[in-house]
Amino acid sequence: MNQELYYMFVKLARVWIPDAEEVWKSAALTKNYEDGDGSLQLALEDGTNLEHKLDPKTKNLPYLRNPDILVGENDLTALSYLHEPAVLHNLKVRFIDSKLIYTYCGIVLVAINPYESLPIYGSDIINAYSGQNMGDMDPHIFAVAEEAYKQMARDERNQSIIVSGESGAGKTVSAKYAMRYFATVSGTTSEANVEQKVLASNPIMEAIGNAKTTRNDNSSRFGKYIEIGFDPRYRIIGANMRTYLLEKSRVVFQADEERNYHIFYQLCASAHLPELKDLRLGSANDFLYTRQGRSPVIEGVDDTKELSTTRHAFTLLGVNESYQMGLFQVLAAILHLGNVEVKDRDSDSSVIPPNNSHLTAFCELVGVSYQDMSHWLCHRKLRTATETYIKTVPRLQAVNSRDALAKHVYAKLFSWIVEHVNKALVTNIKQRSFIGVLDIYGFETFEINSFEQFCINYANEKLQQQFNMHVFKLEQEEYMREEIPWTLIDFYDNQPCINLIEAKMGVLDLLDEECKMPKGSDESWAQKLYNTHLKTCSLFQKPRLSNRAFIIQHFADKVEYQCEGFLEKNKDTVNEEQINVLKASKFPLLVELFQDGEKAVSPTGQPQGAGGRTRLSVKPDKGRTSSREHKKTVGCQFRNSLQMLMDTLNATTPHYVRCIKPNDFKLAFSFDPMRAVQQLRACGVLETIRISAAGFPSRWTYQEFYSRYRVLMKQKDVLQDKRLTCRNVLEFLVQDQDKYQFGKTKIFFRAGQVAYLEKLRSDKLRVACVRIQKTIRCWLARKKFLRQRRSAITIQRFTRGFQARCLAKFMRRTSAATTIQKYQRMCVARRRYRQKQAAALAMQTILRAYMARQKYRALLRESKAVVIQKHARGLLARRRFKRCLRAIVYLQCCLRRMRARWELKKLKIEARSVEHFKKLNIGMENKIMQLQRRIDEQNNNHRATVDKLATLEAGHAADSERMRVEVTRLRGVEEDARNNANRANSLQGELERLKKELATTQKEKKTIEDWATKYRDEMEKMVSELKSQNGLLKSEKDDLNRMIQEQRQQMTEQMARAIAEETQQLETDLNEERSRYQNLLTEHLRLEEKHDDLKEEMALSSNTSRPGHRRTDSTHSSNESEYTYNSEYAEADEGSRVSEVDGGRAHMDSGRGMDTNLTLKLQKRLGELEQDKQQLRDELENKEELFQRARARDDVEHKKARGAELEYESLKRQELESENKKLKHNLAEMRQSLLGNQATGAGAPGSPAYKVLLDQLNSSSEELDVRKEEVLILRSQLVSQKEATHHKDEKETMTEPTHHVVDVSKLKDTDEIKQAYVGLKDTNRLLESQLQAQRRSYDNETEGLRSELQNVKEENNRQQQLLAQNLQLPPEARIEASLQHEITRLTNENLEILTDNQDPTASREARVTILRRMVDLMEQLEKQDKTIRKLKKQLKVYSKRIGEMGVGQTEGQTSPGQMVDEPVRAVSIPRREKDFQGMLEYKRQDELKLVKNLILELKPRGVAVNLIPGLPAYILFMCLRHADYVNDDEKVRTLLASTINCIKKILKKRGDDFETVSFWLANTCRFLHCLKQYSGDEVFMKHNSARQNEHCLSNFDLAEYRQVISDLAIQIYQQLIKCMENILQAMIVSGMLEHETIQGVSGVKPTGLRKRTSSIADEGMYTLESILRQLGAFHSTMCQHGTDPELIKQVVKQQFYIIGAVTLNNLLLRKDMCSWSKGMQIRYNVSQLEEWLRDKNLMACGAKETLEPLIQAAQLLQVKKKTDEDAEAICSMCHALTTAQIVKVLNLYTPVNEFEERVSVSFIRTIQTRLRGRCESPQLLMDTKVIYPVTFPFNPSALALETIQIPSSLNLGFLVRV
Repeated sequence: MNQELYYMFVKLARVWIPDAEEVWKSAALTKNYEDGDGSLQLALEDGTNLEHKLDPKTKNLPYLRNPDILVGENDLTALSYLHEPAVLHNLKVRFIDSKLIYTYCGIVLVAINPYESLPIYGSDIINAYSGQNMGDMDPHIFAVAEEAYKQMARDERNQSIIVSGESGAGKTVSAKYAMRYFATVSGTTSEANVEQKVLASNPIMEAIGNAKTTRNDNSSRFGKYIEIGFDPRYRIIGANMRTYLLEKSRVVFQADEERNYHIFYQLCASAHLPELKDLRLGSANDFLYTRQGRSPVIEGVDDTKELSTTRHAFTLLGVNESYQMGLFQVLAAILHLGNVEVKDRDSDSSVIPPNNSHLTAFCELVGVSYQDMSHWLCHRKLRTATETYIKTVPRLQAVNSRDALAKHVYAKLFSWIVEHVNKALVTNIKQRSFIGVLDIYGFETFEINSFEQFCINYANEKLQQQFNMHVFKLEQEEYMREEIPWTLIDFYDNQPCINLIEAKMGVLDLLDEECKMPKGSDESWAQKLYNTHLKTCSLFQKPRLSNRAFIIQHFADKVEYQCEGFLEKNKDTVNEEQINVLKASKFPLLVELFQDGEKAVSPTGQPQGAGGRTRLSVKPDKGRTSSREHKKTVGCQFRNSLQMLMDTLNATTPHYVRCIKPNDFKLAFSFDPMRAVQQLRACGVLETIRISAAGFPSRWTYQEFYSRYRVLMKQKDVLQDKRLTCRNVLEFLVQDQDKYQFGKTKIFFRAGQVAYLEKLRSDKLRVACVRIQKTIRCWLARKKFLRQRRSAITIQRFTRGFQARCLAKFMRRTSAATTIQKYQRMCVARRRYRQKQAAALAMQTILRAYMARQKYRALLRESKAVVIQKHARGLLARRRFKRCLRAIVYLQCCLRRMRARWELKKLKIEARSVEHFKKLNIGMENKIMQLQRRIDEQNNNHRATVDKLATLEAGHAADSERMRVEVTRLRGVEEDARNNANRANSLQGELERLKKELATTQKEKKTIEDWATKYRDEMEKMVSELKSQNGLLKSEKDDLNRMIQEQRQQMTEQMARAIAEETQQLETDLNEERSRYQNLLTEHLRLEEKHDDLKEEMALSSNTSRPGHRRTDSTHSSNESEYTYNSEYAEADEGSRVSEVDGGRAHMDSGRGMDTNLTLKLQKRLGELEQDKQQLRDELENKEELFQRARARDDVEHKKARGAELEYESLKRQELESENKKLKHNLAEMRQSLLGNQATGAGAPGSPAYKVLLDQLNSSSEELDVRKEEVLILRSQLVSQKEATHHKDEKETMTEPTHHVVDVSKLKDTDEIKQAYVGLKDTNRLLESQLQAQRRSYDNETEGLRSELQNVKEENNRQQQLLAQNLQLPPEARIEASLQHEITRLTNENLEILTDNQDPTASREARVTILRRMVDLMEQLEKQDKTIRKLKKQLKVYSKRIGEMGVGQTEGQTSPGQMVDEPVRAVSIPRREKDFQGMLEYKRQDELKLVKNLILELKPRGVAVNLIPGLPAYILFMCLRHADYVNDDEKVRTLLASTINCIKKILKKRGDDFETVSFWLANTCRFLHCLKQYSGDEVFMKHNSARQNEHCLSNFDLAEYRQVISDLAIQIYQQLIKCMENILQAMIVSGMLEHETIQGVSGVKPTGLRKRTSSIADEGMYTLESILRQLGAFHSTMCQHGTDPELIKQVVKQQFYIIGAVTLNNLLLRKDMCSWSKGMQIRYNVSQLEEWLRDKNLMACGAKETLEPLIQAAQLLQVKKKTDEDAEAICSMCHALTTAQIVKVLNLYTPVNEFEERVSVSFIRTIQTRLRGRCESPQLLMDTKVIYPVTFPFNPSALALETIQIPSSLNLGFLVRV
């Protein structure tokens, strides 16, 4: 780098250093660079420190980075530092961050392929770029096309657009869009639609000339140059195409991942079609020529659909179906030829097996002999001077011969298609100029480069030379134009490389020479190249390891070419015998393909000189060449055609488009710096930069320099002459005079000087900002300090006062506390003493009483003990006696029993022993004797004993007597004791029984008390729960009421919203219908004008004119044919016009038959449009009639349904009343029974259950009363509503108008009534279903409740009877009876419980359950009643609303379009002398004079200023009234027809004059209003006076003519809008965007070579004031002409829409306008427009809403754009902008100063993610051609016709007032 900028290498300065991966990497200096340093200390962006060594020889410093505000510029030449890293970085930022694919580089447009479809090529974008300067809009292919089109028209010089680039860079697409732009902008003059044919040629050429490669799915494998011809009016009249170097080798061979030409795969994919069955095709994998690349399918491409597109294009270009099938037949034959298998016969010969199916198919398709073709595929003919030999060929040569034949046939077919495309695009109209679009291959280098790459790179060398010369020439012209010293700039000249290729003994010359040699080979040719150029030319090199290759140093890179195949491809030899076989074919198309060798036919199909110049052909004219030239090699032919192309380009003004391929993987918006740099070097972009940087690349106008660097000037330096000021300041700032030059209009700077000035500017601004910040911070800090000081003093004051008050309060409290403590302690002591005294006395009293009680108790115990002892001892003695007596008796019994037993035993023994011994012991005498002795002894003893016993018995008898007396006495005592014991036992048993009964009674009492307590607790709990539930119910009621209110409000809002949406939809549909109708009128008007133009041309072309012939406006015929209004005048006019047209036709038929045909077609089209228009009008009338019928039918149905609803409500009301009466009766009976039971048991207050039940019954009674009242209220409301509805129906029937006019307000009321009616029906249905459900549940629950109430009644009766019986008993017996009854009841319940196997507590739970169920039922009933009341309230609300709306509809009906508040201009009317009728009489022959003086020759300005507004309309209507008065229908018809025709004529003549158009729009509308006002229709007569009603038309109904005049008014309105648009179009961009309304806000940045229109110049530039003045002029003009206020509002709305749309579109297409300061400028301008609306009282016209997108775009430029919250705010704010527009603004946002920041890519993606759900149009720009549909609201006039005076200046003296 040049060392002159070493002073810029300071700390933090950013530089570019080389990098192996990213090519260039950014770094920042960490220390200042000093002169002589050998290295730089750098820090990379990732924080890595690096020491960059400088070259010790050159000491070149690294490239400096441009300031951030210059990054992303539209033009690379605007960069301060012009070098490779700056260019690469700028392109990358624009492509990756801003998604911009186009960038200017001086005169070159750099286009980067995005590999993604972008919405930037629509018709709206084309219209936006049309007519704009190339520098005024963002870079685009359309800008280049517009520049070429504009220069062609301005300089009258042919233009060329050269599109170049690598395969896959987008060349074909760019060329296609350029041609589409020309076709759209220019239009056509031919009936054949040439622009469509030009575009239709693209799919054909892509099908036969494009193929898939490894780099591009649609790569053009040929070059083409399309010349688009234009006529003198610069409209397309034709085109011509030239092709270069078709890659024929692709037909027979494709590399991996590549395809053959698209047309083959399209045919294979469509082989199933019936018309293609005969071609015998199948899958692409079935044929050799389509399966070698192993990639037969392209992702996202439907080959079947593409074939349909190709066939449609063929049809559009005039290739009929038979020719198309012939082409497909030849293509299929080529595929079958590739499958022909050749086998070896021996080493020198080959053979094709017989009956080869593919060869058979080939021969049948092309119509040749199988034997001939199979023979010559394996043989060749050798000719010598005397003889001819037929020689066999080996298999390899046979295969090569087959492939050569296939390539040759495809090349012939390609040439034939190109020829016929040119024939279809040619025209016989004289061509004045043309624009050529060159789509040619870019520089190519592959691993293996062959003859095709050599020719491609040779062509690019020639184009690069032409480009370098053109750039150098432009640079030189710029310097000379500015009159600055011109120094020779050294630039790269590639002429040596071109000489190496094409000069004598060059590569091509040696190749042609070797091809002529009999035994020439690629090896010998390579040796000749080595011998000739290896030592003599530095650009030619030989590879080290190959002897069959060579290297050429091209301008872009070194390329190694393989010599193999060069000779064969250059000779392009085909077996002549095979060609002869094909020529002898029976297939006509194939014969035609091979006829061009014998006939000299130009591919363009037109004679030489057609169009005013010589057409250049693909091949030389063979008719004028010798046989030797006929055999030119491919290289020679290519060199000649390339030379002709260069001659053509040199004769035109070139425009360059360089297409860049960003990556090799076809990834969308992916940028590979290495690949991009290679292409930038190859396409000449960097060479352009180098040439610019060598001189003065940065150029500023004096005004721009002054505006940008005004901050560097002092006040004293500013002079009146800005040029002198700039000179002085620049000489002061930059000391070196060589760094800049002063031109005539610009200042030229060396590279880097602008960056230096930007640094000075930013430093100055930074210092100023620091000073401003310092001052503001000081002011803020002092303000804060003073505020804090005042606050501190105030706080201290209040704190000290508070502390003093606290101290005083404390002292007072201390004194008071001391006094309180004194008295309190005294009181405490006294209270304690008294307590102690009272306690002592109480203790003494208690103690003494206790001791007395203890003593008494002791005495009482002793007395009781003595008594107890007495009785106890007596009891014990008696017990002891009884015990002894019982014991004695017992002993006696035992003894006696024992004795008896002994006696019995003894007797038994004796009896048993005597008998035994007698039997067994007979003879035992001794023993018996002994026993006898013993017996005797015992008898003696017995006698003694008896004696003793007698003695004792005597004593005992005495004792017994004595004891008997005693026993007798004791028995008396015992009897007494027994009696006493029995009595005691009975008493004891009674006592025990009483104790048990008492315990049982106490236990039962306690149980009853516990149950009563539990029951009371449960009831209290139940009551509390009921109360809480009641509270919850109340809260729920409040919540439900609130919800009802909210739902009612929501329903109201929803209804209002639905009504608004429906109304908006109806309005939208109506506006769309109006828009379609008005667009049809516009089309009709355009065709009329076109028809008139053609007639004028025919009239001018005719040289004879008949005397007395009067030519009238042609629109009269169209009107008459359209509305079938025939008259003698019209017929005469039509006859004269027909005769004129016939004469013109007779003259034109001889010379211009094509124009006659066009005229007939236009007339036919005109008739069809008129029929369509009439059909649309009929359809509109039918729709209105159907709407009226539907409305009437809905009204009838509504009345019927309403009557049925009312009857149904009446029946439901009666049912509710009967149910309520029954319920009321049952409740009354229940209450009476309860009251009777209560009266019976008056002594008892009643059980808790009874109270609860009574309370529930009372509440039910109250609820029923409330329900009854609501039913009565509902009944009264329904009756009143029914009467009101009936009364309204009668009133509507009586006052129904005969004519219905659609009014939006009525539609709104009707829709609202319908909505309310539907809601009411739904509510009634809901109410009915709920009532029925409630009735069923109520019946079921009533039955259960009745049974439960019956049980409760019976239980209550039993309880009452028991209570009555108990009350009659004494208290003791009452208790026992109650206990007994309770025991009995409990026993019964227990028995029932045991019987039912239930829980013992089930009885009580059952009772509680019953009560709870009753409560639940009552709650449900209460809820249902609440629901009923809520629905009834809604019903009342709806009824009220229906009543109000009905009254409002009947009372608020007004006529549509009525303008009550419009003030009528007061007119000074002189007093009339007699009573006129408001009519003007004229004679039939004065009709032409009337329309001539009143319409054709009237000056709008004078009439508008001096006379009544709308005076011509009043005069015409008064004349019409007289014709109606005299009942002259012919006069009425001719007057109206003449008026309409003359108005159209004057508009055609002076349609560009706004005053004229506005004047006749106002008068046409007034004439239309007069026809309505005096039509006699009641709708239009409401606001007439009695006198005006007398002036109504009496004989004719002119409703159809009103429609005609309304259509005329629509046409005038559209003409007015176009006129205003033409006037405003030039002002909008300049005034709204470019002009600085607020001076000093916007900054100016360098713009590069493509200078924009200056936004600062104040001379001859439109400003916002210009726009406001023009708007004011429009408004005042329309007001002076008496235009209706509503119509003025519509015009203003349309004006503001145009302003907003044009401004926004230019904002979206201009990157320099998307900045913060420009956003503020736009908002200020919009506020000025709004202020203008306020001044004119037009804020309500909707004009402000049309500016909403522009306002939001300006806000978007100013809001913060960093965080997610900012993204959310932007999404909610920009609702009027589409997602594409928001993203476009964010991408285009450009900082003007260093203090602003760019929008990050992540933030833009966040915006896109949030807006993904929007449903909107993807269109980027607003349609500026949109015209809102216009309406003409009826505006009656209060002016009386009889008071109108006709001024003499109108020359209407022949009119007589009647």
